[in-house]
Amino acid sequence: MYSMIIVDDEPWAIRGIRNAFNWNKYGFEITGQFTSAQKAFEFICEKRPDLVFTDIRMPEISGLDLIRMTKEKELDVDFIVVSGFAEFEYAREALRYGALDYCLKPIDIEMADPLLDKLEFHFSKKRSIRNNLILEALTSTDKGELIRLTHFFSHSSDYYFRAIIIYSNRDNKDYKKIKFFDNKKTLEVELGSKKTLYILKSRVKMDLYDGFDFAVLAGSDIKSVGISGVSHHYKDIAKLIKESDIAASKTFIHEEKGLFECDQKLHLVKAFVDEITSIIKVKKFDEIVDIMERVLNFFKQNDLGMGEVVYLWNQMVSVLISTYDDELRDLELEFLNYSELKERFENFESLCSFLYDIVTYIKQLKYQSVYDGDINACFNQMVRYIDNNYRNKLYLKDLSVKFFINQVYCCQLFKKKLGKTFSEYVTELRIKEACELLMCTELSVEEIATNVGYIDYYYFNKVFKKQCGITPAKFRKS
Repeated sequence: MYSMIIVDDEPWAIRGIRNAFNWNKYGFEITGQFTSAQKAFEFICEKRPDLVFTDIRMPEISGLDLIRMTKEKELDVDFIVVSGFAEFEYAREALRYGALDYCLKPIDIEMADPLLDKLEFHFSKKRSIRNNLILEALTSTDKGELIRLTHFFSHSSDYYFRAIIIYSNRDNKDYKKIKFFDNKKTLEVELGSKKTLYILKSRVKMDLYDGFDFAVLAGSDIKSVGISGVSHHYKDIAKLIKESDIAASKTFIHEEKGLFECDQKLHLVKAFVDEITSIIKVKKFDEIVDIMERVLNFFKQNDLGMGEVVYLWNQMVSVLISTYDDELRDLELEFLNYSELKERFENFESLCSFLYDIVTYIKQLKYQSVYDGDINACFNQMVRYIDNNYRNKLYLKDLSVKFFINQVYCCQLFKKKLGKTFSEYVTELRIKEACELLMCTELSVEEIATNVGYIDYYYFNKVFKKQCGITPAKFRKS
């Protein structure tokens, strides 16, 4: 919600402004009403609302004075001025001061919705730019920029912090009007069109759940909620964000919506993975296939999370590469973090299927013939399909079924024929188009991320920086 206040020395005028507009419909919340411009200014300095509706002529401090005083304080607050016909020149002067627009008294009801629609677009774009800057600052080692961008972290030593990430099945704009937390104690950052980060702060550690309506999860479009641990220092924010995202990613395994706290259980999975790796090393093929069939149930029965999935994957990659280096040289086996695993596999079952196919491939390797012309033709069709559909969600398992090629063979063919893995090929296509859109269009970075196939803007930012060396925002400026 965008916060706004109304300032007019006439109470009836305040009522008129309040009643003339459908504020909630456009995401605005009236947080203050003032007949004194001085008290309004004090409120603006302390609370920093997004928008101020102010009369032009008022005793002691005029609407123009209020705008000027706010700008002199370098406060990021926008203004709409309200004036009569006789004060039109004042309104024009207010626009020169930086006011967004003006309304004539009495307010024309028919002009109310078009104005709010215009304001919603303005604040949406403004929030998007600020959102990007805060996101970069949150993940940067230099926290000075973060404090400059938002006073949320002022006096941070007095507060405890916790991160909560919410994944939705629909776009943020459709449910952003739902108030989950107390705005005064919460920093909201959009990480993607269906993913939102909330950073909570409180002087009392136990109050960090305060204000969240857990019942809103039932019957809603929220897919999952991930809750981090607690830290007494804002410099740990990046760690808390990662914890909450890993917790929210538990749906990768269980595929049921829920609320998940950060809860590492590596001790449970370690012994199980050690058993798998020892069998692989001694090349007991029948036992390998048998134990791989148990992995999915083991994770679900023990309520394991994404941290344990990452551990399983990376341990398996390590032992497979070291034991079967020649046989698996061209496969897409590399160490991955949780975001990369979610991008590559649709769910945990798909990941397990890939690992199962690999050990089955090793077992049957001596019976396999070389690739024939039919497989090459199918592979070429697959590549053409990827070239035309890389903006959509693509999983190697689905493509291998669609084009009748075992997914293990697919991995080998990508390395053999294109010199890169499936993931590298798709990423290059997406980032290349993203660069073109950043240079040639005025689309926001979030819109570009979605257009090239990344629903998660947070992840897109990391991939783009890894590929290009700088963030999308800095690339556009350059």
